[in-house]
Amino acid sequence: MTRKSHAMWAALLTVSVLSSPAWAQLDRLKKFASGSSEPAAKKIAHFKLKGLLAETPVEMPPLFASEPPLSLKALLERLKQARMDDKVVAVVIDLEQAALGVAQLEEFHASLQKFGAVDKPVYVHADQLMTMSYAAASGASHISITPTGEVWLMGFHSETPYLRGGLEKLGIVPDFEQCGDFKTGAESITRTGPSEQSKEMMNWLFDGLYDSVVNTIGTGRGMKPKQVRGLIDGGPYSAEEALAAGLIDSVMYRQDFAADMKDRYGKNIEVVRDYGSESASDVPDNMFAAFEFFMKMFNPSPKVYTEPSVAIVYVEGMILTGQAEQSPFGSSSGAYSTTLRRAFDKAAEDDSVKAVVMRVDSGGGSALASEIILNASRRVAKKKPLIVSMGNVAGSGGYYVTCASDTIFADAGTITSSIGVLSGKLVTTGFWDKLGINWYPHQRGEMAGLLSTSTPFSDAERAKMRKYMEEVYGIFKDHVVKARGDKLKKPIGELAGGRVFTGAQALELGLIDKIGGLNDAIKFAANEARLGEYETRVIPEPPNIFDMFMGGADDDEVLGIAARTNSLSLINLPPFKTALPMLAKLEPLRFRAVLRQLQKIELLHRENVLTVMPDELVIR
Repeated sequence: MTRKSHAMWAALLTVSVLSSPAWAQLDRLKKFASGSSEPAAKKIAHFKLKGLLAETPVEMPPLFASEPPLSLKALLERLKQARMDDKVVAVVIDLEQAALGVAQLEEFHASLQKFGAVDKPVYVHADQLMTMSYAAASGASHISITPTGEVWLMGFHSETPYLRGGLEKLGIVPDFEQCGDFKTGAESITRTGPSEQSKEMMNWLFDGLYDSVVNTIGTGRGMKPKQVRGLIDGGPYSAEEALAAGLIDSVMYRQDFAADMKDRYGKNIEVVRDYGSESASDVPDNMFAAFEFFMKMFNPSPKVYTEPSVAIVYVEGMILTGQAEQSPFGSSSGAYSTTLRRAFDKAAEDDSVKAVVMRVDSGGGSALASEIILNASRRVAKKKPLIVSMGNVAGSGGYYVTCASDTIFADAGTITSSIGVLSGKLVTTGFWDKLGINWYPHQRGEMAGLLSTSTPFSDAERAKMRKYMEEVYGIFKDHVVKARGDKLKKPIGELAGGRVFTGAQALELGLIDKIGGLNDAIKFAANEARLGEYETRVIPEPPNIFDMFMGGADDDEVLGIAARTNSLSLINLPPFKTALPMLAKLEPLRFRAVLRQLQKIELLHRENVLTVMPDELVIR
């Protein structure tokens, strides 16, 4: 695309942005404090968490959305900003609609508790709180619930769908092989319920996750674990019951809560809503000046980094081969090998980058893509410190890619390990038969039908597939043994086999090195690089709106085509295309689980061997 075409697109897009459907985005950029033009001497910082908390930062919202998704990194930075801001005297947090993973809530909780060191109270007010949101809120110094509201503190359970019965009704037969007794990733489509190995693994995993949530609440509310467990078993609680049990600190209607804050800090206190979000008070009101402003925003000059920095490279979502594709309607979902290879190469070659943190929130995916990402990260590790920070999940391929690092951080509630591989296919002949459609095959070559969906594996095909899987499994285990060495507390055979552990359990087994969050990993990386003052940056940089429309600076047309073929065709089918956007709002946790299951099924048709987590868990 020529620069002239770029300019034309930018001009058209500017008109579109300035039209009525998109004024919401401009309004979001123009937030001015109400009342006097003079800034208040003291402020209350307000934060609102809504829906899923992203890992990879995104600067611009999808087209026609009011705001970009909030990332964990951005949230932690804004909380730190409020903590260090002398004008901020208190913090108010609304997290009633937040959907946090166990690891994310631990990092959020720890960040709230740091306000105690600077004598700044943190207030949470909600109509109701569920177990996970309550655990996050317990890091605050004051929790208030609306009268007749509830604290649904009842522990948590997971839901794992088993599709075998439904597939049989459609005439589809799953045929899968796995390496490792605990590599149960295919059970959701090969069985109608969990195997004994799966039950055993889920029990030790849930013991660890439950302990993590109990300890988080206990730390926040000053309670012993036994007391917290008793309170959980006695839930749920009305607001008044929760107050009597010491779970919350007050029962107030929202308007009374607001009035109480004014009584505490004075009527002239300024409440800064969405504290620390990007301000655009410099956005011009004049239409022609606005045109020039948006032209610069669409095609900004690339930022030049000269100061020492710690780079963060995100490995988030399903691990896939190829390159991520940007779009104004949202970027590709997944961790793409080509994109990440280039990110690590850039981090390795950039002299201003003194250390790299790989942030992983992935249940795995393609074994090939995992190997490519690992190989690229090794080139970084040869030149500068490479530290891993694990998020909610860093298992299977998500653990595979960490094997170049000497130091791995995870939260106590992180789900990790799952060292193993699986492979298989869905045999769809019965489905076509039900539709009255017959397929007649022609074949040359004994193994030509290996990946055909018309028949199950023959004995020869199954043996060939098992041999290949065992090779990949052996490589995976070898990577772990070489990376972890004497740190491993048990032989690799007792740690692999698809076994899944929490971060706390993985620390005891030597699979990780430290319990801590993203900020802990960044500080450690800076210390390893002997940095005093430094900045953090994300590689690749979050795309601006110009990148989204123009496809960025990449001129490799072959890779562009590859990325487009990586799009999820299943999601584009009418039933999914209609239902998923609604489910994303109504059931964000289930939506993400369904999305990843669909990704797994589609990935099976492109990759021979997968390194994926056993199940997609929905934990409430």
